[in-house]
Amino acid sequence: MAFIMNELELKYGCNPNQKPSRIFMNNGKELPVEVLNGKPGYINFLDAFNSWQLVRELKAATGLPAAASFKHVSPAGAAVASELSDTLKKIYFVDDLELSPIASAYAKARGADRMSSYGDWVALSDTCDVQTAKLLQREVSDGIIAPDYTPEALEVLKTKRKGNYNVVKIDPDYIPEPIEHKDVFGITFEQGRNELKIDEEMITKNIPTANKEFSEDAKRDLIIALITLKYTQSNSVCYAKGGQAIGVGAGQQSRVHCTRLAGNKADIWWLRQHPKVLGLQFVDDIRRPDRDNTIDVYISDEYEDVLRDGTWQNLFKVKPDPLTADEKKEWIAKNSGVALGSDAFFPFGDNIERAKKSGVEFVAQPGGSIRDDNVIETCDKYNMTMCFTGIRLFHH
Repeated sequence: MAFIMNELELKYGCNPNQKPSRIFMNNGKELPVEVLNGKPGYINFLDAFNSWQLVRELKAATGLPAAASFKHVSPAGAAVASELSDTLKKIYFVDDLELSPIASAYAKARGADRMSSYGDWVALSDTCDVQTAKLLQREVSDGIIAPDYTPEALEVLKTKRKGNYNVVKIDPDYIPEPIEHKDVFGITFEQGRNELKIDEEMITKNIPTANKEFSEDAKRDLIIALITLKYTQSNSVCYAKGGQAIGVGAGQQSRVHCTRLAGNKADIWWLRQHPKVLGLQFVDDIRRPDRDNTIDVYISDEYEDVLRDGTWQNLFKVKPDPLTADEKKEWIAKNSGVALGSDAFFPFGDNIERAKKSGVEFVAQPGGSIRDDNVIETCDKYNMTMCFTGIRLFHH
C-alpha cells in the first residue's frame, strides 16, 4: 500500500461492513507513519497508536527498551528489557533463541498472557532487529509498529502471513497536537491530550501506609503498571513483577472485578512456572497455540474432564498427573514482591484482600475514596506499602 501524504486508506473500519475507512491529518501535515508491508485496518491502527505511546513512555521513564502486546486497544502485556531466567525462557518458549534487549522485552510482553496475545499487535520502542523478527516469525500476530527496522528484520517480517503481515514505521520525533478530537454518533468530543508524566516522584510523594518502603524493583514495576494502565480501557488494574505486566484486567464495570481478573492472570503466569507445568511432555507435532491452550486447561479445573474423556492422548507423550487445588494454592502462596496499579481509587478493602492472594506487596492508586481509611487499614494488616498518586488514569 502506498504512503500518501496526509491520508491513508484502511482495509476497513471496526468491522468489514464499515467502509470506506481511512486515517488522515486535518492540519495539512504529513502522517507520521509509513506502511512498509501489508494493509492495516482501523483496529490495527488504534492498537498501533496506543501501543506506541505506551512503549515510548516506558522507554522514557525507565531508560530501557520496551515492548507491548496489544489486543482490541488494550495491552495483553508490556515489559522492559532484561535478562530472562531459564524458567521464564522456557515458559515464554524462547529458550532456543538468541535474544537482544528489545527481543527480550517483547518475549516478556508476549509471554505474560499468551492466550490473550494470540493475534496481537506489537509495539517496540527501539529499532526492530532480526532477533525480534525471528521471534515474531513463529507467533500468530497481526502487525507491528516500531521507529525503524533493520533490513534483515524487515525481510523476515515480510514472510509472515503469506507476505501480508502489517509492518508500520513511525516517526519517533512526531509530537501530536495538544487538543484531540473524537466523533461519536456524529458528535465531536474535544479534550486536552493526557500528557501526564508518570515517574518515581509520583510514587514516593504520598505514602499513607505504615510501611513506607518501596524497593527499587517495586518502583520500576509500579511505573510499568501505571503507564500500562494509561493505555488500557477502563476500569483497569495491572499487576507487575520483574519489569513486566503479569496480569491486566481491562474494561470492567466493577473495580474488584478488574482486580480479580488481573489477579487470576497473574496467578496463571506464576502457575506456569510450577515444576509440574514445566515438566509436561507434549507430543512432538503440537502447534504453539494448541500448547498454550493445553497449558491453560491443565492449570484450570477443566483438566479432570480432559483426563476422563481421553483427549490427553492427543496432547501428551505421557499422561500427566493433575495439578491439584492444594498444589495450586500452595504454589500461588509462594509468589511475592508483586506490584499493583489501579487507574482509579479503590472504594473498598476487598481489592487489597484479593491482591494479597496473588503476592502483592506494593500498591499505587489515586486515593480519594471516602473509604480510604479502610483501604489503608487493609494494607497495614498485610504490611503492604501503598502510595496515593492523586491522579486518575481513565482511558476510553
